[in-house]
Amino acid sequence: MPSSPSFTRRRLLTRSLALGCSLAASPLVTPVTLASAPWDARLVVIILRGGLDGLDVVRPIGAKEFAGLRPELVEGGTDLDGFFALHPALNGLMPLWRAGELGMVHAVSTPYRDKRSHFDGQDILEAGTDSDALGRIRDGWLNRLLQAMPGIESDTAYAVGQGEMLVLKGAAEVANWAPDSMLALSPQARRLLELVMHDDPLFRDAMHEAIDLSQTGLASLTGGGELDSASMMNAMEQSMRPARGAGSASSIARFTAERLRDSSRIAAFSLSGFDTHLKQARQLPKALDQLQEAILTLRTELGDVWQKTAIVAMTEFGRTARLNGTRGTDHGTAGAMIFAGGALRGGRVFGDWPGLEEAQLYQRRDLMPTRDVRAYAGWMMRELFGVNRSLIEQSVFPGVDLGNDPHLVL
Repeated sequence: MPSSPSFTRRRLLTRSLALGCSLAASPLVTPVTLASAPWDARLVVIILRGGLDGLDVVRPIGAKEFAGLRPELVEGGTDLDGFFALHPALNGLMPLWRAGELGMVHAVSTPYRDKRSHFDGQDILEAGTDSDALGRIRDGWLNRLLQAMPGIESDTAYAVGQGEMLVLKGAAEVANWAPDSMLALSPQARRLLELVMHDDPLFRDAMHEAIDLSQTGLASLTGGGELDSASMMNAMEQSMRPARGAGSASSIARFTAERLRDSSRIAAFSLSGFDTHLKQARQLPKALDQLQEAILTLRTELGDVWQKTAIVAMTEFGRTARLNGTRGTDHGTAGAMIFAGGALRGGRVFGDWPGLEEAQLYQRRDLMPTRDVRAYAGWMMRELFGVNRSLIEQSVFPGVDLGNDPHLVL
């Protein structure tokens, strides 16, 4: 790395824009946001960041065109209903499917179309609005639900997260918790920070302020001596090592279940890794393992509360019907929603199947959306919490047409 004056923070940030797609799909910190409420049902919203490939996860092996689009997937998966098969990485969820506690909805999407940006797609998903609201989004659909309900209280905050989930951001008070960070700094990374901060008063002064504030807490890791920037970073790295695993899907789900067994009624968190442009067969199972781990942990840890719980996993958009040249898939349109919980009617793949003939694909490349994913989430809230339909269509999801009740809730 050159050490010339031309290497500046601005140059570093400019180069980092190329990582935007990955950053949107893989946030560094996964906050959990919770809220308590007077009703007894529980709702867990999991945002699957990166664009889940619904055609791979819930495989339409009964569609004759699927073999031409994804020949490597036709023989794999676990049969669900003779037409759809589940990705093998989610086989651990099959007992829930057989118990009627796991289901899917296919060919759904938000109103977002064509530009296929992670950032915009996730904003639309979490805001619960249409694309016209981009740039004017101020709160999320779960928070608007809370604003309209009586008796809402914030749950206790256990830690301060480094990020917010738009889906629960807004005027209604909620609590936030984030697992411990797991940042390991290599010598190269330390040198990079020194280069970036050296000639930047804002960053340099902030680093020195952090050193001053951290003297008491970190000095014990270095024998009580004075901390310069290098020793502080070493101490931080040592202090973070014991926390490895704190941000895992199971730990996030375990904390969520603990709060839902108590006064909390709504929880939201995100899982990343679903942006599978390259070697999808290798990458997607890793991301799906997180989702399976989260759902199974919630099932175990919630105990009797599981029967009152609805879990819905949503993503910003689907992926292309065909693989690309690097054995991955590119950003698409319609995808799949996955749900679980004892309060829901599973054992079925919901949705109106659009077909996979080229003329049936959206722009001849993506699965065609046949229903708004917000309608399914809206009906869940309508049945779980007794929310008025007009409130959902006008305030929670402004402009959505809920349509007919899909009867997801028992």
